[in-house]
Order: sequence, then C-alpha cells, then structure tokens
Amino acid sequence: MSTPPFVISSAAVNLIAEISGLLERHNIALEGAPELRLRKANRIKTIHSSLAIEGNTLSENEVRDILEGKKVVAPLRQIQEVRNAIEVYDIYSSLDPFKEKDLLKAHGIMMHALTDDAGRYRSGGVGVFGESGLIHMAPPPQRVPQLMHDLFQWLKTSTDHLLIRSCVFHYEFEFIHPFSDGNGRTGRLWQSLILGKLNPLFEYLPVENMVYSNQQEYYNAIAASTRAGQSGPFIDFMLNEILKALQKNLADKVPNKVPNKVPNKSESAVMDALRENPRMTRIELAAKVGLTDSTIKKILSGMKRAGWIERIGSNKAGYWKVTYRGE
Repeated sequence: MSTPPFVISSAAVNLIAEISGLLERHNIALEGAPELRLRKANRIKTIHSSLAIEGNTLSENEVRDILEGKKVVAPLRQIQEVRNAIEVYDIYSSLDPFKEKDLLKAHGIMMHALTDDAGRYRSGGVGVFGESGLIHMAPPPQRVPQLMHDLFQWLKTSTDHLLIRSCVFHYEFEFIHPFSDGNGRTGRLWQSLILGKLNPLFEYLPVENMVYSNQQEYYNAIAASTRAGQSGPFIDFMLNEILKALQKNLADKVPNKVPNKVPNKSESAVMDALRENPRMTRIELAAKVGLTDSTIKKILSGMKRAGWIERIGSNKAGYWKVTYRGE
C-alpha cells in the first residue's frame, strides 16, 4: 500500500483545532434540535450545487419540481442528472465511505443512463482541460483499479486526522479520475461521507455546497496541489471552507446561544502573541500563529465580543489589551 503525498502546514494544524472546537459547540448547541434533521430544502440545495458545478443549468426550483414529480421542461440529460442525484442521496446514510464497492454503487446510480460504464472504472484515457488546454492527464486506465484499491486501504488504515484524510482522498480521487465521467460530483459526495464519520453534522453541511460557493478557488487549489506534487494546498483550501461553513451555520442557527467561555487553541495563541507584543498588526499576528488574515480578523472580533481583549487607542496607533485571565 502506498501513502499519498501530502504536507500538513501549520495553518492546517490550527484549522483542525478551530474546526474541532466549533464541532463541539455545534454538538452542545444543536443536539436534538429539529433543524438538524435532513430536510428536503437542504437536499435540493445540495443536489443543485453539485450539479451546477458540472454545468447543469436547472434552478433550485426546477430541482424541487423534479423531486416532487412535477413536469419540468429542460434538456433530458439535465433532468436525468437530477433524478440520479436524488436516488443517490436517498441512500446516503447507507453508503460506507470506507468501502470501494459502495463508491462504485454510488457512481452507478449517479451516472445511470448518462454513460455506458456507470459504476465501473474507466477503460480509456482521460484528461482535464481548461481554457488554455490540457491541465492534467490522468493515470492510464490499467493502473486505476490498483490506485483506487491503495487509496481506500490508506483511507481505512491511516492514523491521520479524519479531516486530513477526507481532503487527501478528495484530491487523490480527482487526480486519479477513475471514471470516464462524473468524477467531480462523486469525489465531492465522498468527502462529505467521510466527514460524516467525524461528525453527523456534515450531512447537513455537505462539501458540495462549500465548493459551489467558491468554484474557481476549488479548481485553483487542485491545480496548485498538482503543481506541488502533493495535496497540501488543497488541504488548506478545504479546511478553510469547512471552517467557514461551520462558523456561518453556528451563527445562523444558534446566534449568541452558546457563549465561547473558554478560548480554543487558536484564540489562546492569539492572546499569547498579543501579550508578547500588544502592537502587533493583523498581518503580523497571522504570520505569528499560522492563520490567514481573514481568520485572524474573525478571531479578534469574537474575542472582543467575549470581553477577552480590548483595543486601546486608534486602529493605527493603538494597541491590544488582553483582559482574559481564565476561569
């Protein structure tokens, strides 16, 4: 079994800590809440997002109409794509992300009547093309079965954090491009399934929706990882998207419901840095603790609301005062 190449950056380590902290807050705040039941509206949004990335032009309302059995005037292929996706998401909870046969089963349903080899690995060569021509030539078809077998073996046996494994699997899946068609939608579905093993919340915050909101950055991250020869850039991108999705969901669902009484690892690192140098800028803080500028901005804002820090003087000439002393 070969191990996929990847580098875990300091930013990724901090993002994992932040995501883990937010998942704990979600569990406390939303446990048993009715909004955590998978609803039709969420299913419609997920199907629409995943297919829209692949060029399907049907609207969310048209996806809803198809789901409800209503007549929709649209290209037959696009209607079939929606019907197939509905069927896949109907068996979502029964799919095991660690079983290769379940991947083939899901692809068989996802691509039914859309390609002759649905549910089977490709028998020909494939390439990924962009506006400037060929971006990536996938491995030859005779290598695909072994590559996918090795990838699933690594997924099942690796001791890396499941957040990391989900991102690495997603990137490697797209790199291998094991199917003649439907690789994008299947890869995104599979990362959502893997994340669901970490926390059931990810059934309601699927990767498909995250990518739909940032399609170009998604493709840029894949391209950056391909150039680097390892999936580190893609890991950083996806962890950032997961963090943003969790932050938004928590703010939307339970605003001010569960105060963050104890600083998480990233917040503690920021406070330590500010105690050391109260006049640090956001950019300096980001470099110091290994986070992005936008993440530092959110952390500072949250810490101010919590009363842990305060700004003394102007934004330009002032300094930070750390008022948190622990419990």
